[in-house]
Amino acid sequence: QVQLVESGGGLVQAGGSLRLSCAASGRTFSSTNMGWFRQAPGKERDFVAAISGSGGSTYYADSVKGRFTISRDKAKNTVNLQMNSLRLEDTAVYYCAARTDPYDIIWTKSRNYDSWGQGTQVTVSS
Repeated sequence: QVQLVESGGGLVQAGGSLRLSCAASGRTFSSTNMGWFRQAPGKERDFVAAISGSGGSTYYADSVKGRFTISRDKAKNTVNLQMNSLRLEDTAVYYCAARTDPYDIIWTKSRNYDSWGQGTQVTVSS
């Protein structure tokens, strides 16, 4: 498995920006497909964005498309989530997830991932 540690959460006003980072260690990072999910109080954990192991493919939830950007830095073994134009409804705990398999592929379901970080809180205020 891959060990994941998120950072970069915090409090921001609506319309502002935050950058989340997920540091990965353990298995070979380049073969690890990564994703970001979020969970608001009383709600299920929802898919936000994903990036394939090579970084060649990305995919976003409709709710964040055009505002969030997922990227990976192989030299630093990190996956980042740049969040712009933040809205009140973006408030949630954000989780980084990883799945190591031989396929360079996008996964969008939480059950597809086998490693998770501890989460980082993002709060958007009016």
